[in-house]
Amino acid sequence: MSESADCPPSSFATAQVQSGYSPTTTVTAAVPPIYQSNAFALRSLTHARDLFAHRAEGDVYARTGNPTAAIFEQRVAALEDGVAAAGVASGQAAVALAILALTGRGGHVVAANQLYGGTVDLLVETLPDWGIETTFVDQDDIDAWRAAVRPETRLFFAETVANPIAQVLDVRAVADAAHDAGVPLVVDNTVATPYLQRPKEFGADISVHSATKFLGGHGTVIGGAIVDLGTFDFTAAPEKWPALTEPARRIPSGESYVEHFRDTSPFIGFIKAKHMHDLGPTLSASTAFALLQGIETLDLRMQRHAASAQRVAEHLAAHPAVARVHHPGLAGNPWHEAAQTYLTRGVPSVFSIDLHSTGDDEADFAHAETFIGGLRVLRLLANIGDARSIVTHPASMTHSHLSPQQLADGGISWSTVRLSIGLEDADDLIADLDRGLALL
Repeated sequence: MSESADCPPSSFATAQVQSGYSPTTTVTAAVPPIYQSNAFALRSLTHARDLFAHRAEGDVYARTGNPTAAIFEQRVAALEDGVAAAGVASGQAAVALAILALTGRGGHVVAANQLYGGTVDLLVETLPDWGIETTFVDQDDIDAWRAAVRPETRLFFAETVANPIAQVLDVRAVADAAHDAGVPLVVDNTVATPYLQRPKEFGADISVHSATKFLGGHGTVIGGAIVDLGTFDFTAAPEKWPALTEPARRIPSGESYVEHFRDTSPFIGFIKAKHMHDLGPTLSASTAFALLQGIETLDLRMQRHAASAQRVAEHLAAHPAVARVHHPGLAGNPWHEAAQTYLTRGVPSVFSIDLHSTGDDEADFAHAETFIGGLRVLRLLANIGDARSIVTHPASMTHSHLSPQQLADGGISWSTVRLSIGLEDADDLIADLDRGLALL
């Protein structure tokens, strides 16, 4: 901070806090900087009032956003060809906030059986505390999607490529069913990423991501994103979305979110003004910076992930110790044809195999433990989408809270092992898997 007539020399205590920096300083860094600040300087009290009243845009307090997170949001929205995004603390937060914003109290969700276990936990145990109920359907049964609709249904929810069996969603058919019911289709596009699929092109309305996974790609931070793809008209049936279409308490002008944010995204504006403000699932500046670093190489990494996974899947499909390979890049896979339509740049590297079952869950668990215990390159972790290749046992780990029927509906058994193929040499990965399978 330079000294001038209106900025007299500071005492020691004041200098140690404020010298050398002014909030109005413009820095022309080539790389997005980390704005590591919990609050942001306001030009005047009038400016502050306008910001809090949503009459002006700008940074106020890092719980609801910071400039580094804003860059992340804009970049993810651009990759998905969306109109706006909200960066949040995790993929789980992204799913939760997207659903809460659409359902309100007492809404209803129609969701695929084939979902990540944490999402099932949210839908089955936590959201009912808000009076939000979910009907689960086979994602491939379009008639079941349509039959599950109730007057209080507010969204359809599915994963574009399901975790862990890699079922490929018929996005266009499910989107058409959702739109016939007058509700948006929300998809979790974590496994595919916008590089392998842009769901907007097939009719989806909102995309959510665990940026922890492929978007970041390095396994160092946790974050999430909600993207409004800009395709759903909440004014077509305003009575379904009163929080968006009726005058909003938090907008002093008396406008609704649809009116106030008509030039951007009422949906994202609502999430930031209410849910992020009230619940505080903040995406930190340092996390946003790390995620931006990962996104810069997303296309290159996804090409390597997909190519290596295809090689590994083809090898395992011919291995006598493997009963089945759930990879839609294989010709015999039930979702191979769907992959030809929805994954033209390649099939994601998260898929599963079934070891030969004994018919007894504990014995099958023991076989999986023997196999996993013999691996030296693949790591036993609960994550996916990392630069490192990962092995997981869904029935005892990521999907352990599911009932036997829910596991069966998701295509998971105790002999199922999930693989997330990373960026290591594919030959090394194949040799490592052979090493583990030789123990069976």
